[in-house]
Amino acid sequence: MARIIFLVSILMVLILTVVLAPAMPSIIWLLIFLSPVIILGFCDMIQSKKAVRRNFPIIGNFRYWMEMIRPEINQYFVESNSSGVPFSRIERSVVYQRAKNVRDSIAFGTQRDLYEVGYEWVNHSLTPRDVKPENMRIDVGGPDCTQPYNASLFNIGAMSFGALSSNAVVALNEGAKIGHFAHNTGEGGISEYHMRGGDLIWQIGTGYFGCRTKDGRFDPKQFEDKASSSSVKMIEIKLSQGAKPGKGGILPGAKVNAEIARARGVEEGKDIISPSAHSTFDTPIGLCEYIADLRKLSKGKPIGLKMCIGKPREFISICKAMRKTQIMPDFIAVDGGEGGTGAAPLEFANNMGNPLTEGLIFVHNALVGFELRDKVRVIASGKITTGFGMVHRLSTGADLIYSARAMMMGLGCIQALKCDSNHCPVGITTQDPGLVVGLVVSQKRQRIANYHRNTILSVSQIIGAMGLDHTQQLRPYHLMRRVDNTLIMNYEEIYKYLTPGELLTEPYPKRFQRAMNASRADTFECIGEY
Repeated sequence: MARIIFLVSILMVLILTVVLAPAMPSIIWLLIFLSPVIILGFCDMIQSKKAVRRNFPIIGNFRYWMEMIRPEINQYFVESNSSGVPFSRIERSVVYQRAKNVRDSIAFGTQRDLYEVGYEWVNHSLTPRDVKPENMRIDVGGPDCTQPYNASLFNIGAMSFGALSSNAVVALNEGAKIGHFAHNTGEGGISEYHMRGGDLIWQIGTGYFGCRTKDGRFDPKQFEDKASSSSVKMIEIKLSQGAKPGKGGILPGAKVNAEIARARGVEEGKDIISPSAHSTFDTPIGLCEYIADLRKLSKGKPIGLKMCIGKPREFISICKAMRKTQIMPDFIAVDGGEGGTGAAPLEFANNMGNPLTEGLIFVHNALVGFELRDKVRVIASGKITTGFGMVHRLSTGADLIYSARAMMMGLGCIQALKCDSNHCPVGITTQDPGLVVGLVVSQKRQRIANYHRNTILSVSQIIGAMGLDHTQQLRPYHLMRRVDNTLIMNYEEIYKYLTPGELLTEPYPKRFQRAMNASRADTFECIGEY
């Protein structure tokens, strides 16, 4: 019916034009004005991809235009201060305020429902302490590390050049230099934009970018050359990523310019598809031997692992291999399933991998159970934006914190959710020169330093109010949670924490029994029935 009405309307316009044009020349101008609309209508009718446009010429386009601006309408006019995802407006606002170094206080009390199931808090002390923010640092480096690194508690999480623009990488690195904290390169290799004076954590992924042979295998000589840089403070072997665990990364060829190709050691203009698994090792013992190789090639720098926890028995296998070989990483970065990425399949982002709380507590418990925890630092990563978010993770098993998306918000990210489109409106996750130019490094690097400083200040004030002197004194019982309308429990009561050596002799704790029986140091495969 809509198509018939459209055709009849066009026919009437043409008839009126023919009849009235001699007497009223303005009709010709009206026809000229309407011509684009008429052409659009005919195009709608003859195209076959979109049924709404075909059946409702012209007006059907409004459906797609409204859909296009729906995210902005929802973010600015519909969602409440606490309902936005992945990060609420409250969370984004505190990052913006601290990055800009402006007032971050709130008035008239909390907007949270303190009686809501799931509400969490820490208790204050009547003998608070004056904790110095500059003391919020910790040494990373186990017994075999000859170049330990004195790290800030709060560091930039893994984001590659290619996923991020050149200006974004420079601003992050120079901000890290100003604030004296570390910048994780992501698996895309060390580019010239990373070498601006900030401390680097060089991440080695399954593609071995920056230290690979032509066929994509690990190249020890390239690694040794780059690991010798004074900017590289730690090396991280990426096993999996929270946002898409078990799946390799993809960088479209359209984004692979000459600079990205040079940094990664790949061909310009071709899709970069990272393998899902490493080719250098395929057993837990092999992983430990690889750790030893990298430690030797890097002249004793801290070597760590990054993973999202999947099958418990596989991490138990790694712990058994550490005990058997006496080779262990200096740190383990635990990435939660809520972690972010530029692009991930919906099912992987929504339904794959352990959330950070469960993954972090499991890793901490396994290391404690095998009497390895005092030799291995644990880093937590996944939706951490505030001082309380840090205290939460430091209480439940972490020593240090990574944050990626919060640092992006420090750069000016507005959560446009266009990271995978190359159309990031603020120039962070794009290689479009016309958009990258909008990110002014001289302004944004200071914002990163401000955000880091103010967040560390928040942590020192929180633990001081708790009557503690350092985050190393935080324990699971410091963190409280409302588990139903009338019951409050601390994390030590909710999650059973192991005592040192509990996994070295039988009987094993019940929830570890199956994983212990199904794991072995020389294989990731299941032994027996699991």
